[in-house]
Amino acid sequence: MSSQTLIGQATIDPQSSYVQSSTFDQDAFDQVVMSTYARFPLALERGEGCRVWDTQGREYLDFVAGIATCTLGHAHPALVAAVTRQIQKLHHVSNLYYIPEQGELAKWIVQHSCAERVFFCNSGAEANEAAIKLARKYAHTVLEIDQPIILTAHASFHGRTLATITATGQPKYQKNFDPLVPGFHYVPYNDISAVETAIGELDEGDYRVAAILLEPLQGEGGVRPGEIAYFQKLRQICDETGILLIFDEVQVGMGRSGKLWGYEHLGVEPDIFTSAKGLGGGIPIGAMMCKSFCDVFQPGEHASTFGGNPFACAAALTVCNTLEQENLLQNVEARGEQLRVGLQAIAAKYPQHITEVRGWGLIDGIELAAQTQFTAADVVKAAMEKGLLLVPAGPKVIRFVPPLIVTEAEVDTALQAVDQALAIVTTS
Repeated sequence: MSSQTLIGQATIDPQSSYVQSSTFDQDAFDQVVMSTYARFPLALERGEGCRVWDTQGREYLDFVAGIATCTLGHAHPALVAAVTRQIQKLHHVSNLYYIPEQGELAKWIVQHSCAERVFFCNSGAEANEAAIKLARKYAHTVLEIDQPIILTAHASFHGRTLATITATGQPKYQKNFDPLVPGFHYVPYNDISAVETAIGELDEGDYRVAAILLEPLQGEGGVRPGEIAYFQKLRQICDETGILLIFDEVQVGMGRSGKLWGYEHLGVEPDIFTSAKGLGGGIPIGAMMCKSFCDVFQPGEHASTFGGNPFACAAALTVCNTLEQENLLQNVEARGEQLRVGLQAIAAKYPQHITEVRGWGLIDGIELAAQTQFTAADVVKAAMEKGLLLVPAGPKVIRFVPPLIVTEAEVDTALQAVDQALAIVTTS
């Protein structure tokens, strides 16, 4: 591959400043859209499989997948057919009525997980909000706790709503949004003694720990897998105390880890867990699942106008069925192993710059050494020049979350582009 070759036939000058053609006016966009994202100067207009094209016709290999969302890649025939059929039939009705597609999707989830009940919403943040509300009601009505506290982890990420940024153990997401929602306390991830200490110290008067909310693998926190011994001890503590164990599976669930759910890597079952992102393959849908013993919601206590509508459920059902029909979990395991082995070989070439390669399945990360003069974003930009789209997970971790349909050849191509990108940033 030459220094100017992108994935496929399109080319781009490595020294380019990503100036867009007249087909897309970035300045006009910025005048009317709020600047809540630090966007790369790249406008994408179509995709197919694991590849996308920008408004200048340049082709890129997509290892972002809408940030672990496009499970089946772009324009998958099964998903296109399903949403086309559904939009022509019935796309939205109120949850005041029974929605058959919603029931079928809930049935699939229950049959393929430890869940016994499902609530549908639109996003991961909403799913986590529902889990927080359910845990609080359970605390009040079953555990008889006047002031329930939910433990979450440092470096966690649970969403952008006011409650979920409070649950998120990263101050950078909370700055200037106080007063935050009370009732949360943070502990180090994978540190069981910190959990035990917090439970003891917070049990005072009307205050008690009611739930523990964790990601099986921290995504935004740097692609950090949970430790089996840690999570098994957590399950034991929760069983002994009545504390609810909640897993945020928004990023790691729906097959991305090589198993359908992240908790399967840990040998424990949560009482409540959440999903979104990959569940709809890019169509907005979220879900909060729970065991029946903690299903304490009553009519009118929680709701979502768009949650579980026929259109979103048809898309999600297609994702679920395609995961099985195309044996995608097997592909995730094989391609994930290929990716990690390749990344470890690259890391060996840059020992002074890369400290670790880690992950599960097709959610993987490279951690840069603290002393490096370049950031994950710098590597992402250099990879973009080579026709590969990546996403940071913090300032020093480069994240790899391609569609679950990614091929052996595409992983090899991505590894070549990563090697070239690192060569650029380490010599500049």
